[in-house]
Amino acid sequence: MKDAQRLASALNALAKSPQFSYQKARAAARQETAVDWPATKARNADFNAEVDGCESFVMRDGSVCEWLSGKFSYAAR
Repeated sequence: MKDAQRLASALNALAKSPQFSYQKARAAARQETAVDWPATKARNADFNAEVDGCESFVMRDGSVCEWLSGKFSYAAR
């Protein structure tokens, strides 16, 4: 859970930028070694940036750094 919290904190700082996008979120998440990319890809198989906003990221410990579109932020779950 700590990994997801750390990533959510970093991504929420980026989300405050007026130029924030799902590409920037993904690029920042790629710097995080604790992201489980196969699980993240599976979770976001039907991802559509126009509808979903940003992707959620699955961590190796099983926790999730989830995008909350209504709040325009990430949360650790």
